[in-house]
Amino acid sequence: MDKVHFIRQLYYEQGKDIPAIIAETGHDRKTIIKYLDMTDFNLPEPEPSDPENICPKLDAYKPIIDAWLFEDKKAPRKQRHTAKRVFKRLIKEVEGFDCSYRLVAQYVAFKRHQMHLNNHTGFIPLIHHPGEAQADFGAANFFENSLEHSGKYLVLSFPYSNAGYPQLMYGENAECFMESMIAIFKHLGGVPREIWFDNTSTIVTKIMQDGQRTLTDKFLRFSSHYGFSAKFMNPESGNEKGNVENKVGYSRNNFLVPVPHFVSLEDQNKILLTESDEDFDRVHYRYEGVTISTLFEEDKSALLPLPEIDFDCARYESVKTDKWGRFTLENGKHEYSSSPENSSSVVWLKLTSDKVFVMDMEHNPIVTHRRLYGDHKQSVMDWIPYLTTISRKPRSLFNSGIYEMMPGPMQEYMRSCSNSDRSKVLKILAEQTKRTGFESALQTVKQALMYQATDPDSLQNLYRRIYTDVPVLPPLPKQESIPGVIQMPVNLEAYDTVLKKGGAVNG
Repeated sequence: MDKVHFIRQLYYEQGKDIPAIIAETGHDRKTIIKYLDMTDFNLPEPEPSDPENICPKLDAYKPIIDAWLFEDKKAPRKQRHTAKRVFKRLIKEVEGFDCSYRLVAQYVAFKRHQMHLNNHTGFIPLIHHPGEAQADFGAANFFENSLEHSGKYLVLSFPYSNAGYPQLMYGENAECFMESMIAIFKHLGGVPREIWFDNTSTIVTKIMQDGQRTLTDKFLRFSSHYGFSAKFMNPESGNEKGNVENKVGYSRNNFLVPVPHFVSLEDQNKILLTESDEDFDRVHYRYEGVTISTLFEEDKSALLPLPEIDFDCARYESVKTDKWGRFTLENGKHEYSSSPENSSSVVWLKLTSDKVFVMDMEHNPIVTHRRLYGDHKQSVMDWIPYLTTISRKPRSLFNSGIYEMMPGPMQEYMRSCSNSDRSKVLKILAEQTKRTGFESALQTVKQALMYQATDPDSLQNLYRRIYTDVPVLPPLPKQESIPGVIQMPVNLEAYDTVLKKGGAVNG
């Protein structure tokens, strides 16, 4: 500043020009002009000290301290490390440790705050405005078409009014989550302006040190499409969205007990939306005499409009099939079929919450499967393309992979068929599978084996008897008004004479 002040004094107080100042100070013209044009002489604000960078000698021991404090998350509150305990352990267990207790205490205090391990953490009452929502998940079993699912359910709650809507899902993947959210948006006729979420992997891929989140590309497109602002909670801070935490339990106890049994998940979710609307006639827990439905009108008036175009929640990907035309998803746990023509090739998939659409590389449909869920190995097979293909080349059946994939009874039945009947039988089985499913065709084959009926006509008749709803007519009652049958004498010699004249041979 002495140099700057001297140059400015020469120019502004003594009236010297720039060449004279250059000659007197020895500074170049650019430096002189810079100092003369200065208008701000404030010192910059001091940088806050970063405890991460304190005591370079402590850097080698920070991973050890971090590991001990991280384990404290699982320990009871009164059995967690103090700074003094950390310091003593470092002296005892780490060879060459030579940092002071003051530095260790400073770093431990910083890390405990960063990891939310402070015992004296307080809670601030939150104020919610109309149009804000919170989302969370719960686990619930349900039966769809007698098939049990260990599923999930999404709850979208509105803290201002205490309204909330549950939607059952097969799992917690992005397709289930977004389809459920959209169903609620459409039921409301609008979109919440702000929605609070946990740091679920469906949405968040990484949490930065500064609290910023890296979000999945699909969620970014989803939130941009509907225009809502996403807010994320601190890890392990359920109190920050306590409204929806309570609503998850309330929804389970009031809408999912006893375990639901239904035919269609889509229809059941529509019922849940209607039942939720009816539930809003309750008095709000905080305002005496005011119902949830009254306050919810303010929530709905603050909603954003629905976009004109629906968002496509499906996931698209390509997979390689094996030599039988099968492929797997979910790290090999779930196996699906395509068709023999698409064996050892690449196929396109469109995955929704409940369906897997299999297409060829030109996006022509091949088959559609029910999407599998669960952590155990499962497989689903559409036999129609396989049976149809092999019916065109029945002689290659036993040398094809299709025969190896058939259940035992069907293999036995195929061996018992004659070569001339095998093509017709395969076509009949394909038709039966298309009409009522592969299991019905298999049961028909088992019945045919029992009766030793290996011809196509017998197979069709057995299927009709088992699976076609043909009414059994009762016998006609005997009535007096019906005349009796009179046996007429018949002479067949005249017919024999005529047949012989016509050249027919009467055996």
